[in-house]
Amino acid sequence: MKKLGLIAGAGGLPAEIADHCRKAGRPYFVIRLKGIADDATLGHPGEAVGLAELGKTFKALKREKCEAVCFAGLVHRPDFSALKPDIRGMAALPGIIAAARHGDDALLRRVLEEFSREGFVIEGVHEAVGAMTLPLGLLGKHAPAAEHKADIERALEVAKAIGQLDVGQGAVVCDGLVLAVEAQEGTDAMLRRVAELPVALRGQPGAFKGVIAKAPKPIQELRVDLPTIGVATIRGAAKAGLAGVVGEAGRLLIVDREAVIATADEFGLFVLGVEHKAP
Repeated sequence: MKKLGLIAGAGGLPAEIADHCRKAGRPYFVIRLKGIADDATLGHPGEAVGLAELGKTFKALKREKCEAVCFAGLVHRPDFSALKPDIRGMAALPGIIAAARHGDDALLRRVLEEFSREGFVIEGVHEAVGAMTLPLGLLGKHAPAAEHKADIERALEVAKAIGQLDVGQGAVVCDGLVLAVEAQEGTDAMLRRVAELPVALRGQPGAFKGVIAKAPKPIQELRVDLPTIGVATIRGAAKAGLAGVVGEAGRLLIVDREAVIATADEFGLFVLGVEHKAP
């Protein structure tokens, strides 16, 4: 079992992965990105490192004898001019900035190259903690009705289409009408926009309809940036009047799985994993 170096961004996902490693007996070490990682990772062995301090990061991982690394948590595209790189980071930064001009996925792949060059195996969260991905079928006690089938198919189609353009990972569809697509604002903000639309266009508590779908971009680096849902996603979908959440089985991460199931059951929403169909 390779010792895991966990590169921790924002949100609850890094702490959940660290908890899993601790319970499973897998050795691990957390690189907490300064000003980004949540305090929930502070109870785990680790070190705080600046976003552009690649030299310090590699030195810590090698000192701790980490053989694999896993990137988890939200990291927004930085203001490159405001970064304070160390010598190793300074050497890598021009290539990373050049890659960023071709989109977020190109940027992420370039960052992974730096870690691979240092000899680290890159593990996706779905590889490090397979139980965190959406299973095939229903998650929870509620199921979609027949009238939701067309919206599910349409929402997945739109999510994949915007992914092809490197725009985002999510889409909301109600009665066949596309209510929103996700861009840089993220899923929670997209759902808040839907909640502000006229009720005539969407469902409402007690009369839910429509769905949110999330799918990886076709060009996406799945080891770093799988779509993710959590309790906030379920609450946001309910507030927007949606009937459920859908994603591709094995290709969508669930943060705090039991709480997600409990929240969906409480609000009466379905959470559905469908089979991935390669283009």
